[in-house]
Amino acid sequence: MSIVIQPDLESRLRARAEAEGVTIQAYVERLARDDEAAEEELEALALEGLNSGQSIEGSESYWDGRKRRLIIDRYRNTGPR
Repeated sequence: MSIVIQPDLESRLRARAEAEGVTIQAYVERLARDDEAAEEELEALALEGLNSGQSIEGSESYWDGRKRRLIIDRYRNTGPR
């Protein structure tokens, strides 16, 4: 496969490939594999979150309560500042 990219991007890709001691083809292939792996990991984490239990509504009152509990816990652990 042959692709055309902007000269400045090609220069950066070439420099990074050379710095890692690989061909530009190997470098771009690794970038594509890493991107695919990251996408799969993100999807798995999203599904894990969806399946982690009962959902809650992240309303303003929910976040106010969370903040209040964090402040209380911090005060208990470190004392007043």
